[in-house]
Amino acid sequence: MKKILIPIDFSKHSEYACVLASKIAKKSNSEVHLLHMVELPSGIVDMGAGNNFSIPESMLYIRKVKDKLMNLKSAFFSKIPNVHHAIRFQNPYEGIRDYSKKIDADLVIMGSKGHTALEEILIGSNTEKTVRSLDIPVLITKKESDNFKFKKLVFASTFEKDEARAFEGFLDFSTNFKAKIHLLKINTPQKFENTSSSKKKVETFIEKYNLDNYSIHIYNDNSVEEGILNFSDEKDVDLISLATHGRSGLSRFFNGSVSLNLSKNVLKPVLTFKV
Repeated sequence: MKKILIPIDFSKHSEYACVLASKIAKKSNSEVHLLHMVELPSGIVDMGAGNNFSIPESMLYIRKVKDKLMNLKSAFFSKIPNVHHAIRFQNPYEGIRDYSKKIDADLVIMGSKGHTALEEILIGSNTEKTVRSLDIPVLITKKESDNFKFKKLVFASTFEKDEARAFEGFLDFSTNFKAKIHLLKINTPQKFENTSSSKKKVETFIEKYNLDNYSIHIYNDNSVEEGILNFSDEKDVDLISLATHGRSGLSRFFNGSVSLNLSKNVLKPVLTFKV
């Protein structure tokens, strides 16, 4: 993991992403790229008659944006040797996608504003649009915390063959930390599988990987989402990792509606891999 991209909108949530990115960059010796997307009135681009946003005003605006980015660098990345910033005039989703390809980013870290990080991905929100547009991992964080440890990581999966690429990406990420890996498969009443069969499926899935510090968990709950969040709360894990499937976000992975009654205390950073 050499390059981390952080979309910045100067909200508290993008600051949360900066805190998390700083800790990961220190562990992985990664470059950090801060990206701000500007959607200016069309008059600034074509400078046609009658526009109300003059060239001096637009230049002042861009200068202020640069100053804000420099302040973020100073506040969150003073100990990171390679920190870059960029301002793009483009649709946010296309801009993040195109810029991530330009710099060959390995990971995008961004803040989430949903009721839960998983809900934000599920319901077709801004975060999901970004996740869908990218072929690289996206790490989503909602909460402010200076105490990210990454000692206990969850990989929640159906453990089908097509999720191997996501798992390999997760292992690449986890090598930066001396972490205990929890391999989690959720069984629900709608799609029940006995514990023995579920465990065998997980063991078959991981047999070609050289894992040492890990454990397998078969967890029963009313829904996959509730199972993941409840398990993660019980084990007090530091990060949840999932595979996303195609244009439907996590709809293939999750069955049933999202519970809005889950405790906000179980929110963890969510790392997604597109497969």
